[in-house]
Amino acid sequence: MTRFVWRGVLVSMFMVLAVSGCGDSGPTAAEAGETLKSHITELMRESHVLDVRITDSGGRDIPCGEGKAKRTFAAAARDSASTSNPDGLNTFMVGALSSVAPYRIIEDRGNAPIRLANDEYKTVIILESPANGQYAVRGETECLPTS
Repeated sequence: MTRFVWRGVLVSMFMVLAVSGCGDSGPTAAEAGETLKSHITELMRESHVLDVRITDSGGRDIPCGEGKAKRTFAAAARDSASTSNPDGLNTFMVGALSSVAPYRIIEDRGNAPIRLANDEYKTVIILESPANGQYAVRGETECLPTS
């Protein structure tokens, strides 16, 4: 009798563990898009930039096949020192982004846009300041389920 009870307990524990592991499939495109928007907005705030303009308000699914979609968001601003070079501005933003969320650099070729990714939130941010004293940040989510 005791053996049957233990067998029942073990089977029940296995089922609970198996089901609980399947529940978290990660964020939807909409959820990751809101996180992306929050990260870029907070990055601008942390950087103390001037005259922030939203250049891509996102908020819509961009289909990428198999019932999945991406979301985007972008902003631009200016620096208080109009002579700050684009590479220096991008590097400054990398530092500021570290206080917003844990992103890792996935591409930095120097004097070019810097691409950073966050695996937990399924987001990519591109720092691409186009000229002296001008910040530009855009981002996108990975292809994620729409629901």
